[in-house]
Amino acid sequence: MAGDLIGYARVSTRDQDPGSQETMLRAAGCRRVFVDHGESSRTVDRPQWRECLTFLQEGDTLVVRALDRLAGTTTMAIQIINELHDRGVNIKSLTEPDIDTTTPMGRALFGIVAVFAQLRVDTIRSNTRLGLEAARAQGRVGGRPSVMTPDRVDQARRMRAEGLTYAAIARTLGVGASSVRRAL
Repeated sequence: MAGDLIGYARVSTRDQDPGSQETMLRAAGCRRVFVDHGESSRTVDRPQWRECLTFLQEGDTLVVRALDRLAGTTTMAIQIINELHDRGVNIKSLTEPDIDTTTPMGRALFGIVAVFAQLRVDTIRSNTRLGLEAARAQGRVGGRPSVMTPDRVDQARRMRAEGLTYAAIARTLGVGASSVRRAL
Protein backbone atom coordinates (compact mmCIF):
# COMPACT_ATOMS: atom_id res chain seq x y z
CA MET A 1 0.00 0.00 0.00
CA ALA A 2 1.67 3.23 -1.16
CA GLY A 3 1.17 6.07 1.26
CA ASP A 4 2.00 9.71 1.61
CA LEU A 5 5.27 11.46 2.35
CA ILE A 6 4.92 13.18 5.73
CA GLY A 7 7.65 15.54 6.95
CA TYR A 8 8.92 16.28 10.41
CA ALA A 9 11.22 19.18 11.31
CA ARG A 10 12.58 20.29 14.67
CA VAL A 11 14.72 23.11 15.99
CA SER A 12 16.20 23.05 19.48
CA THR A 13 15.60 26.68 20.42
CA ARG A 14 12.86 29.20 19.74
CA ASP A 15 15.50 31.50 18.17
CA GLN A 16 16.29 29.02 15.40
CA ASP A 17 14.37 29.07 12.12
CA PRO A 18 13.07 25.73 10.81
CA GLY A 19 12.39 27.29 7.39
CA SER A 20 15.20 25.52 5.54
CA GLN A 21 14.10 22.15 6.90
CA GLU A 22 10.49 22.83 5.88
CA THR A 23 11.59 23.92 2.40
CA MET A 24 13.62 20.73 1.91
CA LEU A 25 10.74 18.55 3.11
CA ARG A 26 8.20 20.24 0.85
CA ALA A 27 10.61 20.03 -2.11
CA ALA A 28 10.90 16.29 -1.40
CA GLY A 29 7.13 16.00 -1.90
CA CYS A 30 5.85 15.93 1.68
CA ARG A 31 2.08 16.41 1.75
CA ARG A 32 2.20 17.70 5.32
CA VAL A 33 5.06 18.91 7.53
CA PHE A 34 5.01 18.91 11.33
CA VAL A 35 7.41 21.35 13.03
CA ASP A 36 8.51 21.51 16.68
CA HIS A 37 10.10 24.77 17.88
CA GLY A 38 12.44 24.81 20.87
CA GLU A 39 12.10 21.11 21.59
CA SER A 40 14.85 18.72 22.60
CA SER A 41 15.40 15.61 20.52
CA ARG A 42 16.06 13.75 23.76
CA THR A 43 12.36 13.66 24.63
CA VAL A 44 9.52 12.05 22.75
CA ASP A 45 7.02 14.38 24.41
CA ARG A 46 7.19 17.01 21.65
CA PRO A 47 3.77 18.40 20.66
CA GLN A 48 4.16 18.26 16.88
CA TRP A 49 6.01 14.93 17.05
CA ARG A 50 3.07 13.43 18.95
CA GLU A 51 0.66 14.87 16.37
CA CYS A 52 2.83 13.53 13.55
CA LEU A 53 2.83 10.04 15.07
CA THR A 54 -0.96 10.14 15.33
CA PHE A 55 -1.26 11.36 11.71
CA LEU A 56 1.03 8.72 10.15
CA GLN A 57 -0.79 5.82 8.52
CA GLU A 58 0.37 2.41 7.33
CA GLY A 59 2.26 2.80 4.04
CA ASP A 60 3.30 6.42 4.74
CA THR A 61 6.93 7.48 4.73
CA LEU A 62 8.20 9.80 7.44
CA VAL A 63 10.74 12.20 5.90
CA VAL A 64 13.30 14.16 7.97
CA ARG A 65 16.17 16.42 6.92
CA ALA A 66 18.53 14.44 9.15
CA LEU A 67 18.21 11.71 11.72
CA ASP A 68 19.18 14.02 14.59
CA ARG A 69 15.91 15.94 14.01
CA LEU A 70 14.05 12.75 14.87
CA ALA A 71 15.87 11.35 17.88
CA GLY A 72 18.60 12.59 20.19
CA THR A 73 19.94 9.21 21.25
CA THR A 74 20.71 5.95 19.51
CA THR A 75 18.28 4.11 21.77
CA MET A 76 15.47 6.53 20.90
CA ALA A 77 16.24 6.28 17.17
CA ILE A 78 16.14 2.50 17.20
CA GLN A 79 12.95 2.50 19.26
CA ILE A 80 11.29 4.96 16.85
CA ILE A 81 12.42 2.94 13.82
CA ASN A 82 11.04 -0.27 15.32
CA GLU A 83 7.73 1.31 16.37
CA LEU A 84 7.19 2.88 12.95
CA HIS A 85 8.20 -0.34 11.19
CA ASP A 86 5.66 -2.27 13.28
CA ARG A 87 3.01 0.21 12.10
CA GLY A 88 4.07 -0.16 8.46
CA VAL A 89 5.61 3.34 8.26
CA ASN A 90 8.93 3.88 6.46
CA ILE A 91 11.57 6.48 7.31
CA LYS A 92 13.65 8.55 4.90
CA SER A 93 16.43 11.04 5.67
CA LEU A 94 17.17 13.69 3.05
CA THR A 95 20.82 14.24 4.01
CA GLU A 96 21.93 10.78 5.09
CA PRO A 97 22.23 7.76 2.82
CA ASP A 98 18.95 6.46 1.43
CA ILE A 99 17.95 3.65 3.71
CA ASP A 100 14.96 1.39 3.13
CA THR A 101 13.59 0.63 6.59
CA THR A 102 11.34 -2.09 5.22
CA THR A 103 14.28 -4.53 5.16
CA PRO A 104 16.42 -5.90 8.00
CA MET A 105 19.56 -4.53 6.28
CA GLY A 106 17.93 -1.11 5.91
CA ARG A 107 17.00 -1.01 9.60
CA ALA A 108 20.55 -2.03 10.51
CA LEU A 109 22.03 0.71 8.32
CA PHE A 110 19.61 3.24 9.81
CA GLY A 111 20.79 2.16 13.28
CA ILE A 112 24.40 2.73 12.22
CA VAL A 113 23.52 6.21 10.96
CA ALA A 114 21.82 6.84 14.31
CA VAL A 115 25.05 5.90 16.09
CA PHE A 116 27.01 8.41 14.01
CA ALA A 117 24.39 11.11 14.56
CA GLN A 118 24.67 10.50 18.31
CA LEU A 119 28.46 10.63 18.05
CA ARG A 120 28.17 14.02 16.33
CA VAL A 121 25.86 15.37 19.06
CA ASP A 122 28.10 14.01 21.83
CA THR A 123 31.21 15.44 20.16
CA ILE A 124 29.63 18.90 19.89
CA ARG A 125 28.53 18.71 23.53
CA SER A 126 32.01 17.57 24.64
CA ASN A 127 33.78 20.26 22.62
CA THR A 128 31.48 22.93 24.06
CA ARG A 129 32.14 21.72 27.61
CA LEU A 130 35.92 21.64 27.00
CA GLY A 131 35.81 25.13 25.48
CA LEU A 132 33.91 26.52 28.47
CA GLU A 133 36.34 24.87 30.88
CA ALA A 134 39.31 26.34 29.00
CA ALA A 135 37.70 29.79 29.03
CA ARG A 136 37.02 29.54 32.78
CA ALA A 137 40.64 28.49 33.38
CA GLN A 138 41.69 31.72 31.62
CA GLY A 139 39.33 33.77 33.79
CA ARG A 140 36.57 34.24 31.23
CA VAL A 141 33.06 33.43 32.30
CA GLY A 142 30.26 32.91 29.80
CA GLY A 143 26.71 34.11 30.07
CA ARG A 144 25.25 37.47 30.83
CA PRO A 145 27.10 39.82 33.15
CA SER A 146 25.55 40.03 36.59
CA VAL A 147 23.37 43.04 37.33
CA MET A 148 24.89 42.98 40.80
CA THR A 149 28.00 45.10 40.38
CA PRO A 150 30.48 45.27 43.27
CA ASP A 151 28.95 48.62 44.32
CA ARG A 152 25.45 47.16 44.35
CA VAL A 153 26.64 44.15 46.37
CA ASP A 154 28.17 46.52 48.98
CA GLN A 155 24.95 48.55 49.12
CA ALA A 156 22.89 45.35 49.42
CA ARG A 157 25.05 44.11 52.31
CA ARG A 158 24.60 47.40 54.18
CA MET A 159 20.83 47.38 53.60
CA ARG A 160 20.57 43.74 54.69
CA ALA A 161 22.54 44.56 57.87
CA GLU A 162 19.93 47.27 58.52
CA GLY A 163 17.24 44.59 58.38
CA LEU A 164 15.74 45.24 54.94
CA THR A 165 14.19 42.33 53.08
CA TYR A 166 15.61 40.99 49.81
CA ALA A 167 12.54 42.39 48.01
CA ALA A 168 13.04 45.87 49.50
CA ILE A 169 16.74 45.83 48.60
CA ALA A 170 15.92 44.70 45.07
CA ARG A 171 13.39 47.52 44.61
CA THR A 172 15.90 50.10 45.87
CA LEU A 173 18.66 48.82 43.58
CA GLY A 174 16.35 48.24 40.61
CA VAL A 175 17.16 44.54 40.27
CA GLY A 176 15.37 41.28 40.93
CA ALA A 177 15.14 39.82 44.42
CA SER A 178 16.75 36.59 43.22
CA SER A 179 19.78 38.58 41.96
CA VAL A 180 20.17 40.12 45.43
CA ARG A 181 19.76 36.74 47.14
CA ARG A 182 22.38 35.10 44.87
CA ALA A 183 24.85 37.94 45.39
CA LEU A 184 24.52 37.82 49.15
